Amino acid sequence: MSTPQTPNDYRVTDQVGHLLRRAYQRHTAIFQSVVPANKLSAAQFVVLCAVRDHAGATIGDIVQATAMDEPAVRGIVERLKWTDLVSVAHEPGDKRHATVTLTALGQTTVDETLPHAQHISELTFGDLSADERQQLTALLRRISGTA
Repeated sequence: MSTPQTPNDYRVTDQVGHLLRRAYQRHTAIFQSVVPANKLSAAQFVVLCAVRDHAGATIGDIVQATAMDEPAVRGIVERLKWTDLVSVAHEPGDKRHATVTLTALGQTTVDETLPHAQHISELTFGDLSADERQQLTALLRRISGTA
């Protein structure tokens, strides 16, 4: 257990939230340097993978799988639909209930991006050893409640 901090000892740059945000910003920057933004954003790739993993996914399924908020997911799905990466089918009489599926182009895009995504993870881990990578992943799962 850590020693409680006094107000004078508190440094925002040492706090877990700040460090997680910095790590995420670094990871996103790596993604953008490897996969051009005009091709696909990191959020779009995550949504495409969620749709791939959940056949006939609803917006709620995608929200749950990605941990993104619903308005963000709806916006991303709309952009992916415009670029013909996903198709959206609405239930008759209920415009709010929709199922999302990958188009052939969407599946090809996921398949072509996966090797880059694996490389991006390697770059994000940097020089961490195999044990450190496992520890970090396990700790992040615990912190996020997905362990």
